[in-house]
Amino acid sequence: MRRLLLTLAVTCSATTTSANCGGKFDPFVSVLKQDARNLGYKETLLNNFFDQVSQDQKVLKADRNQGVFQKDFIAFSNALISQNRLTHAARNAAKYALAFQKVEQKFGIPPGVLLAFWAFETDFGANQGNFNTLNSLVTLAHDCRRPDLFRPQIFAALELFKRGEFDPVLTQGAWAGEIGMIQMLPEDILESGTDGDGDRQVDLQNSAPDALMSGGHMLNRLGWQANAPWLQEIELPANLDWSMTGLDKAYPVARWKSFGITARNGALHDTAGEASVLLPVGHKGPAFLAYPNFSVYFEWNQSLTYVTTAAYFATLLTGEPVYDARIPDQGLDGTQMKDLQRKLVGRGHDVGKVDGILGSKTRAAVQAEQSRLGLPSDAWPTPELLNRI
Repeated sequence: MRRLLLTLAVTCSATTTSANCGGKFDPFVSVLKQDARNLGYKETLLNNFFDQVSQDQKVLKADRNQGVFQKDFIAFSNALISQNRLTHAARNAAKYALAFQKVEQKFGIPPGVLLAFWAFETDFGANQGNFNTLNSLVTLAHDCRRPDLFRPQIFAALELFKRGEFDPVLTQGAWAGEIGMIQMLPEDILESGTDGDGDRQVDLQNSAPDALMSGGHMLNRLGWQANAPWLQEIELPANLDWSMTGLDKAYPVARWKSFGITARNGALHDTAGEASVLLPVGHKGPAFLAYPNFSVYFEWNQSLTYVTTAAYFATLLTGEPVYDARIPDQGLDGTQMKDLQRKLVGRGHDVGKVDGILGSKTRAAVQAEQSRLGLPSDAWPTPELLNRI
């Protein structure tokens, strides 16, 4: 799920009662309507917006069932990057060449970056989702797992409705409330929605130029640096200090070069500032240098596996070769990962939720335990680590 920018005045005001969640659904909706009245929205508008809203159990089921993120980078990238997506990416790059050119000129976002998101999010607009967007947002705001994440989106959707750009009954999208070809949340649309085809409207569901221009605008707002790299496959020396690796540690590119790190294709980007060595499946698997733009991906999605795959796919679409998978050490399955997380918690580490997903907190704890045990501290959990803790 995308991390949200909670900056709109209307949504900031609306979060004053964001602790209210759970309980009966209808009273919860009544509280939302009262918050909206306090923001100055008219009663007729509120009735038209809220009166048909309902709780969607399928949304809650989808929210709880995200086991796909338990896959490691190699399995995940092999599943998402198909020949079909490569073929359609090339066709769409040619078909919308002018739109991509305008996006890059205005916002500095390379075509490959947006093509990768477009492919993964909706298969280039073919699968935009069939969940009622308002029902999804209110259901997830009512659910007490992440109310602060979704409650502001309801008021953003209300503002779009007031402008005539959202239909509470007919607007459909992903289960988590994203809309359109590259799946933008209502707040994203308010902040970054941009007309790309010149018709003075922003139609993210039917206009590819609008979707691409809006996505480029959003990435630009999130801090993307124009004419700068984001991810590059590298070759590692066998004697590298693995404890220096990980996204929580960054050093000048020149320093990495002094350690013997080289680009697998071409040259390292010396002027790109500091970068991190990313080992998605440990030091025996593929290795990447993550440049500052890589961090922007986490504003779109917080799964490291998804982010790394999207960033890698973008490099593939810009002409880089397929990564060298090599032969990583055996990893853990979901059950083993949960066992490891419980053991790490028992040793005083904060791993976040015990969910079988190798997130940033679990990686940090793994790396710390590897160092303690004298194992290669590459943040990749193995059966040996699990047995020794």
